[in-house]
Amino acid sequence: MEFNGGLGFERSYYLASANRFTAAPVLEGDIEADLCVIGGGCTGVSAALHAVRAGYTVVLLEGGQIGWGASGRNGGQIIPGLRKNAVELVNRYGAHDARRLFDLGVEARYVLVDLIRRHRIDCDLKSTGHLTAAVKPADLEDIAREVECLARVMDYPHAVPVDRFQIAAEIGTDGYCGGLLDRLGGHYHPLNFTLGLAEAARQAGVRLFEQSPALIIENTASGVLVKTATASVSARFGVLAGDALLGQLEPGIARHIMPVGNYLVATEPLADWASLVPNDRAVSDSRFVVNYYRLSADRRLIFGGGERYTPSPPADIAAFAAAHMTRVFPVLANRRIDYAWGGVVSVTRSRLPHFGRRGNFFFAHGYSGLGVAWSSFAGLLISEAMRGTAERFDLMARFAPQAFPGGRILRDPLYVMAMLWYALRDRL
Repeated sequence: MEFNGGLGFERSYYLASANRFTAAPVLEGDIEADLCVIGGGCTGVSAALHAVRAGYTVVLLEGGQIGWGASGRNGGQIIPGLRKNAVELVNRYGAHDARRLFDLGVEARYVLVDLIRRHRIDCDLKSTGHLTAAVKPADLEDIAREVECLARVMDYPHAVPVDRFQIAAEIGTDGYCGGLLDRLGGHYHPLNFTLGLAEAARQAGVRLFEQSPALIIENTASGVLVKTATASVSARFGVLAGDALLGQLEPGIARHIMPVGNYLVATEPLADWASLVPNDRAVSDSRFVVNYYRLSADRRLIFGGGERYTPSPPADIAAFAAAHMTRVFPVLANRRIDYAWGGVVSVTRSRLPHFGRRGNFFFAHGYSGLGVAWSSFAGLLISEAMRGTAERFDLMARFAPQAFPGGRILRDPLYVMAMLWYALRDRL
């Protein structure tokens, strides 16, 4: 299933402002390599780049165009850590394992920034911090516990609480009562990062192929075999990096993730941007169904909100996302919406990423909203595991989330019911 079909990426701000990228050819015929990567988003491209650096011959197959999945559609928010916060990690896994997991989430941020700088990727990187805005007073108690846990257990001094006076100076709305500022957060242009990373991989020797969807994958006596409609790749290893678009290519793995639709708008350039987000932070709020926003390089507000847990997108993506935006910023009610698009990300039951291996195929997905940093880092961990240094990959695989219940027939409706309940709690 093409989950991203009909979600208007051709009307995306990212595509309109994308850097030039030379299209890759369609794979024809039968070829061999050390590694065959399936998926041209950040996970797959990063795995390919790190593998070719290590001396492997690498082929990457993208079913559509490089970066046209979640890697090129997301909100562009760089958030260190994991979707589960520090307190939740400690409560669930204990202080020792929680610290190990959290440290990987922080390293993911540093790896991302290093990739951008090392390869001189022009993607509007801003290390201006990430702000979690509290929507109700009870959230402030959670924030105080989180900051204390981050400092005491995680040895992480970069997060500070924000009171109601400070939040008023940070965000031009009266809808928040405080927040948490992570100074290591930030934002970037996700499509330009993905394209820049792919170009770095191509220059390093990765053979890129677009419009070449994998139809059959097999573990063989000598490694893996990947077949497209017109060609095949024989390799020692394979990487499955399809995330929410994995579909039925590997159903046993796909049972561990759930596709979730996200929808974004970009306003016209705003002369009064400094009255909305004066410090150019990346912002998300404390709702279960999160609103998230930031400024673009040309001072548009890029706003995402109102996740949908049903397969069909809203009939009018611009109206759907803009309605959430104007509830946060009523002053924007009469501003022009220049771009509107959607995309699909994957979540897991535990909200931890899903890492693992099936035969000679490695995979990582299910970043649960934090794929901006985690996807590229996952590619690095996969390449390490292929080369025999699997400690960090194995740590993530050890905490693999459970599959969603219900099988193919009941999985989606059960999940939709649960998510609609949490969305109702936000409204109440």
